[in-house]
Amino acid sequence: MTIENVLLVSAALFALGAYGVVSRSSLITVIMSLELMFNGVVIAAVAFSRFTPSAALLSNDPITAEAIRSALTGHAFAIFIISVAAGEAALAFALVFAMFRARESIEITDASAMKH
Repeated sequence: MTIENVLLVSAALFALGAYGVVSRSSLITVIMSLELMFNGVVIAAVAFSRFTPSAALLSNDPITAEAIRSALTGHAFAIFIISVAAGEAALAFALVFAMFRARESIEITDASAMKH
């Protein structure tokens, strides 16, 4: 497996998510499409971290804690993105439930009618 293959999968997930955000009118489908986009970014971050080693790891010097930390930056970034996406999804679904109670619809076009 090469970085090109992983980035191709990442780009496909991101593009599929972007298409879902633009083309769908159901809020739940849009939220799921946003999660697909986040997952595409996570895969790319981990791929860059995995396939592009730190210069400190490539040298003949002894491996230090700093070199290991720099080699795992993509993984740490992925954990951060996943945690932010979970919070975003929880908030979005709470808004969807509130909108459904008020309008009995979860269509994006009905969201503009909730202004007061």
